[in-house]
Formats: sequence, structure tokens, C-alpha cells
Amino acid sequence: MKQFNLEIITPEKVAYKAEVAAITLPGTKGEFQVLFNHTPLVSTFEIGVVKVIIDEKNEIAFATSGGSVEIKDNHVLVLADTLEKPEQIDIDRAKDSAERARKRLASEKKEEIDTARAEASLTRAVNRLKIAKTF
Repeated sequence: MKQFNLEIITPEKVAYKAEVAAITLPGTKGEFQVLFNHTPLVSTFEIGVVKVIIDEKNEIAFATSGGSVEIKDNHVLVLADTLEKPEQIDIDRAKDSAERARKRLASEKKEEIDTARAEASLTRAVNRLKIAKTF
């Protein structure tokens, strides 16, 4: 498997940097995968799972809340809003966040609720729970 340089950066730090065989991102219109010699591209991605295939035997998954990616000359730069390995996810916190978001969305005082923010919060929490249980 031919490899390329991958760098994933969050607002806090360089979260991951290595030579890898592939990365799959949760694109705005569906998942997309980057392999060696991928066409240059700048794109955004959404809440979901980022899967990194290091080689035939090693794979890493991360929960993300979105961001952007630049692909050029076998270098992939991912600017992620957040990035968490499954073992870093605080399941109780994610469950609490999902419950708070569900309560806000079910509230009778819809005019006082930022519905888009509550929906995004719920989506992030559900994604984190799914990744913590799956990977």
C-alpha cells in the first residue's frame, strides 16, 4: 500500500501526524476516501467518524464535529473542529449532552430555543456515543 502524509490539526493541537494508506471523512454529501495520488481538493466535512488506515493491519477511528480538508501532492491537511479517539470519549458526558438537547428540542417554549444549536448538539452527542460503542 502506497502511503501519503496526513496531518490532522484541531484548534488546540496537532492531533495526529503520520504516513498513512487512506483516510475516510464524513463529507457534506456523504463519506469520501483519500488514497495515494488523490486529485487536489479542498472540501468541508461534517459531524461523523474519521477513519485512518495506516496499513493493512492498523486502523484508527476518531469522532469529529466537522471541519475542512486540503489534499495536494500526497499531503492531506485536516483542520478539525474537534477530534476524539473512542477511548477519549466521556460516555456519561455525551449521554447528558444528548438528554439536554432532547429536552430543549421537546420544550414547549420553541421561541426561546436555538433549535439549530440544539439539533447540532444532539447530533454531536449521538455521534460520540456511536463511535465510543463501535470502535
